[in-house]
Amino acid sequence: MTKPQRATETPEERPVDCFVCRKHRDVTLMPGGPVHEDELVVVSHVSPRAPGQSAEVYLGHLLVEPRRHAAGLADLTDEEAERMGRWNTRSARALREVAGAEHVYAAVIGDRVSHLHLHLLPRYPGTPREYWWTRVDEWPQAPRGGEAAAAQLVRRLRSRW
Repeated sequence: MTKPQRATETPEERPVDCFVCRKHRDVTLMPGGPVHEDELVVVSHVSPRAPGQSAEVYLGHLLVEPRRHAAGLADLTDEEAERMGRWNTRSARALREVAGAEHVYAAVIGDRVSHLHLHLLPRYPGTPREYWWTRVDEWPQAPRGGEAAAAQLVRRLRSRW
């Protein structure tokens, strides 16, 4: 018999030092606010204020996160997993249609922050093959910008819905 999944958490179960939980409470940490949010999932642009980021970020680098603190994919409830899948797909389409991405990579790494966040990284036309996949944001001509540029892109993506 399988143990029922629990989608709720008490305040004591939310790590106070978790950047993702903190940004869900304080949307000013998301450039332009959330691209999308509902009761289970938040989609946002990577923030220059996130751990390990610099003042300029790769434009279009989105994060799809469960609202509840969950460390990894295996920790999601079925409903959270379904909703994350839906918003991964919708966000990738928006990056293609609104931002002009020719391809969107998806990855879960989880080494720096212990709150699941799925990275969506667009590959823009003209990106040389040697920068595809894990180096897409290292291309010297890759579109980069600070919070204002990321916020402008967020508004464009959000208007798609």
